[in-house]
Amino acid sequence: MDEELEKLKKKRLQELQQQAVLQDSVDEQERQKQEFEEQKKAILRKILTTEARERLGRIKIARPDLAENVENQLIMLAQNDQLKNKINDEQLRLILSKILPKKRDFKIKRR
Repeated sequence: MDEELEKLKKKRLQELQQQAVLQDSVDEQERQKQEFEEQKKAILRKILTTEARERLGRIKIARPDLAENVENQLIMLAQNDQLKNKINDEQLRLILSKILPKKRDFKIKRR
């Protein structure tokens, strides 16, 4: 009986230790993700004007995947020193117009 109790205690202790290790790794991943996002925001602050950042923020609300794509492309350009000046709202709109697919007009003809 005592042996069974000891086995159960050891098993429970191992489970708790494994949970603690998993929680620590999840916490570490979350911290790294937040750190990455902060670095990304800092880079975008350097390369975009206020108006362009606002536009990108609005796009992020409506189309997060598109905004993420644009942010990553802008960051890559900045890291490769291909950007000479800050990108303003007009330039961002031009970039977006090239990335976004052209909208089709549908015409319905009635007979």
